[in-house]
Amino acid sequence: MLGDAFEYTKAALLGQWVRWLILLVGTVVFPILLGYTLLVYRGERTPPDPQDWVQVFIDGIKLFVVQLVYALPVIVISIALNLAFFIPVSVISGPEGSIDGATAGGATLVFALLSLVQLVLSLMISLVSLMASVRFARTDSFGEAFNFQAILDHIGRIGWGSYIIALIALYIALFAFIFVMMVVGVLTLGIGFILFVALSPALSVFVARYVALIYDSALLAEDQVTLA
Repeated sequence: MLGDAFEYTKAALLGQWVRWLILLVGTVVFPILLGYTLLVYRGERTPPDPQDWVQVFIDGIKLFVVQLVYALPVIVISIALNLAFFIPVSVISGPEGSIDGATAGGATLVFALLSLVQLVLSLMISLVSLMASVRFARTDSFGEAFNFQAILDHIGRIGWGSYIIALIALYIALFAFIFVMMVVGVLTLGIGFILFVALSPALSVFVARYVALIYDSALLAEDQVTLA
């Protein structure tokens, strides 16, 4: 899948300088890049060549809404963490503005528990929201983007273990790429960082294609079972 995503990204952008420039603008005007990501999620073998970039922009807003809704629980927990951390001293302080050990320990325990909840929730939501984004791209339906039973069933057909291992492989590849860009950036006095920005559209297309292949691996597994 890594090799497929790499070849797909080359076909999508190499020599397509106008498209690359538009997607580079999309790193700032994010609905453009998200809209193209949605097109890649649809799983066509040939990279999308949109003629109506306004529609791509609108599709990007739709995908952003889906991802924002999935992110809301994590955002709420993050707000709760910040509130727990920045509780007014006047509320929890003792005489002369000091904070007794029991209060400080309780606040620390609450903060630690909320942090753990945030971490677990973030991981679980990210696993579901990735497949939900692809499902939304395939169905163009907000209802299907939040059809949790269908999404969980689809992940089950992929295999939770296979799904997580595939994502780990992706993150390792991304880490290696970012590390190389950082080293090049240091050695070239910043030129590598400019190169990283220039390559960011390619990175987005690569990840989108890889995620689409993960989604389609469930269909491949079903075909293999049928043939067997």
